[in-house]
Amino acid sequence: MLELIAIVAFILALAAFLGGRGAAKRFDAEITDLKAEIARLAKRQATDLPSEAERPLEAADETEPEEAPPAGPWSQAREGARIFSDAAADEGSLGSPTSDPAAAAATPIAAAPVESLESRIGGRWPVWVGGLALALGGYFLVQYSIEAGLLSPAVRLTLSAAFGLLLGFAGEVIRRQAVPAIADRFRNAMIPGVLTAAGAVTLFGVVYAAHGIYAYIGTATAFLLLALISLATVGLSLLHGQALAGLGLLASLLTPLFVSSGEPRPWVLFGFLSTAWLATFLASRLKQWTVVPTLANAGLGLWGLAYVTLEAPFEAPPVAFALLVMIAGIGLVWPGNLPREPFDTADAVTGPWERLFAPPKAAITVSAAIAAAVLALLFISPALEALRIPVAEFVIVTAALAAVGALRATAVYAALLAAFAAIAGTWSLTAFSGVLAYFDPLAPSPEIVIPSRVAMLTAMTLAALFPLLAAAVLAGRLRVERHFAILWACLAAGVPNALVGMSFLMTGTFAFDLPHGLAAFAGGLFLLALAEWLYRRGTEPGEGIDADAALLVLGSFGLFVIGLHAWTDGLVTTLAIALLGAGYSFATRFRNRPILPWVTAASAVVVLGRIAWEPTIVGPGSLGTTPVFNALLPGYGIPALLLVACAYLLRNARDRRVVNLLQALACLFALLTVAILVRHAMNGGVLDSSVPTLGEQSIYTLLAIGASGILMTLDGRSPSPVFRYGSMALGTLSMLSVLAAHLVGLNPFFSGELLGSLPFFDLLFIGYLLPAFGYALLAWYARGRRPLPYVMALAGSGAVLAFAWASLSVRRFWQGQSVADWKGFLPGETYTYSVVWLALGVFLLMAGSRFNAKSIRVASAVLVFIAVLKVFLIDMSNLEGFLRALSFIGLGGVLIGIGLFYQRILSSRGLDVASGAAASTAGEGAHRA
Repeated sequence: MLELIAIVAFILALAAFLGGRGAAKRFDAEITDLKAEIARLAKRQATDLPSEAERPLEAADETEPEEAPPAGPWSQAREGARIFSDAAADEGSLGSPTSDPAAAAATPIAAAPVESLESRIGGRWPVWVGGLALALGGYFLVQYSIEAGLLSPAVRLTLSAAFGLLLGFAGEVIRRQAVPAIADRFRNAMIPGVLTAAGAVTLFGVVYAAHGIYAYIGTATAFLLLALISLATVGLSLLHGQALAGLGLLASLLTPLFVSSGEPRPWVLFGFLSTAWLATFLASRLKQWTVVPTLANAGLGLWGLAYVTLEAPFEAPPVAFALLVMIAGIGLVWPGNLPREPFDTADAVTGPWERLFAPPKAAITVSAAIAAAVLALLFISPALEALRIPVAEFVIVTAALAAVGALRATAVYAALLAAFAAIAGTWSLTAFSGVLAYFDPLAPSPEIVIPSRVAMLTAMTLAALFPLLAAAVLAGRLRVERHFAILWACLAAGVPNALVGMSFLMTGTFAFDLPHGLAAFAGGLFLLALAEWLYRRGTEPGEGIDADAALLVLGSFGLFVIGLHAWTDGLVTTLAIALLGAGYSFATRFRNRPILPWVTAASAVVVLGRIAWEPTIVGPGSLGTTPVFNALLPGYGIPALLLVACAYLLRNARDRRVVNLLQALACLFALLTVAILVRHAMNGGVLDSSVPTLGEQSIYTLLAIGASGILMTLDGRSPSPVFRYGSMALGTLSMLSVLAAHLVGLNPFFSGELLGSLPFFDLLFIGYLLPAFGYALLAWYARGRRPLPYVMALAGSGAVLAFAWASLSVRRFWQGQSVADWKGFLPGETYTYSVVWLALGVFLLMAGSRFNAKSIRVASAVLVFIAVLKVFLIDMSNLEGFLRALSFIGLGGVLIGIGLFYQRILSSRGLDVASGAAASTAGEGAHRA
């Protein structure tokens, strides 16, 4: 009964509304006459008072109360103007007769009322709740008729359908007759839209009940009716707003759930979903909507995800077709070619890259790109079962996504996700080809095995796609955003390297691979030609316009390196990469491109990587045992010579950073060459990770000392921070090696290593005496060229090594070739240490005085102090008789001699200072005279 009352009340309200149509027309006519009268009075006032427009706005406001029209029709006109704000905006403020344009423009803004709580509740909530009540009323009416058994199912469905059509008709009638001001103020609670939505829900329920409950209509008929209702709802949303479009979209997405058959038809399903998606996007393009198209992308993606993951086996072509429709839609329909907003101050603050990655309507593009990329990767997932391996669908969807990313600068995320899908998909395809067993024989074999040829062709196809699209973008780089062109240059350089490299590693033949080599060299030449074309086009300098071309040059080098690995092996590959990198620097003679020397540095890094992977260059079995003249000499030496040549060639380059880097790399390779040859010769041609002997470590120390002196000389001739700090770094590292290896780790006293049969030219000579002389010479050479603490550290290191040589030589004299600590100390040996240490201290004191080296004199003092401590602490307790007395007598005599030596030196220096001061005083007196 309540439902019948609700229907009657609705009909009466509709009749009352239609009956007030005439009154509304008369009211509109009166308003039109009032506006004409106001315009006539304003024109007359402007003619009578021409200077009024020149008065300040405050003065005009002060005169308004005096010239305000009296109450009556004009007050009613003002009230009507407030109600019909659109008409008032056209003619100006009805409450003020002034003709000031500024006041007329400011009046609508100032008069805009703040919506009250009463307006929010009274104007919106009743509409929403009323629409819900109407929809529920129809449902309850049908439910009541079923429970009471009053009407047959056919009659119930007919009445429900009539009720839904009536609601839609009522919404259209009210929309046509409603005042436009209501649409402006209550656009999110419009009565016509709510009524139309309630009618659409009712019709949707009728069709579902006729099919799913009563089985009056078949599957095809129900599907067709539901599709028509949902599409009609989307079409009516152009009149009633985005909310109704969302309802139609929801109905479209739910239709396949409500209507299903025993035999799945994916083409019918995704064809209908594509049609509904396209209708939604067309409506969104006309009305500039954002929320509904984003939800449409998500809905289509979820349907594809559900079908691909739940249906076994699945058909990929229908899903791929729907994805292509979606990709084409975001590129051509909405947002399509929507231009960016003009560059403003906010963009200048955030930066161009932030502006690039914040395009207009980004949610639409991002949602579509994510759905397409994820589903394309799912096509080739090993966990899913398909009728066949849908590699073609994967390639087509990825290519379409990349094409849209190149077509529209606002579709930057589509380009990035296409690159991600290409790399991840190629990894999956190459991993499934079964060659992972080469790297891990114990890994379980995948259930799906893709032929290696298919994986290779897929990788090469996608690798060719991105440079071609980048060429199209870069061809119009002066007409598109600069950073968008740089982004595509980065994709053109990086994606082919990743794809061809993965394909070669996972499916290629490492001995000689013709297809991968051809693909790599062809791609490298294409990128290099594209970069040269961009350089030749030329633009204004200083704008960073060469960044995209520089990226292409780096990409070409990467592809050439892959090609060299595909066609060569071992020593030839290492030398070819070094020559290739040097060729970029030598090309600066013909093309002044700032990126070329950096490519040479990159080639050195690649060669270092190869050395780290295989230090023997050609493999341990093929290296041989011949010292120096083996594969290590060209493998390490030729890259070092090429780097030296490149650094010399670019010595006058404007960019000092790359020159310094090349100099550092050349020094590093030179040291590596000598060190690896020493290692090979000292270990019988075997390069392993064993701890080196003292002799080998001594050679490394001498090399570091010599390299430090060479760099110091180069810094004096051609000042460079690489030479300056490199020489100090090598000296510091060598001093650390002395403390760690010579004195502790490889010391024969602790290791027990035999010293050799010759008494003087033994292991102690090369391990301690030669490095001591080396440090002394380096300290002498560094005086005035390097900081004083560094020079003193070098001299101290030399003194420490000399002390160690003298001490170990004494032990060799008493103990023989083996000086290990377990043999203990002899009485004569203990006394000899004191004599030698004191003699060495005196020698250092004389050398320090001769060369005026304070650091050497300090080392002498330290050594003498150690000897004194030894005599009093060790000799006194361990020696007996004549040796004890002789030890103290000798110590006393030496100390007296040292004191006398210092007194003479200090006295002579005092005389020199005094004579110098006297000469200076005499000179000043003569000058005054």
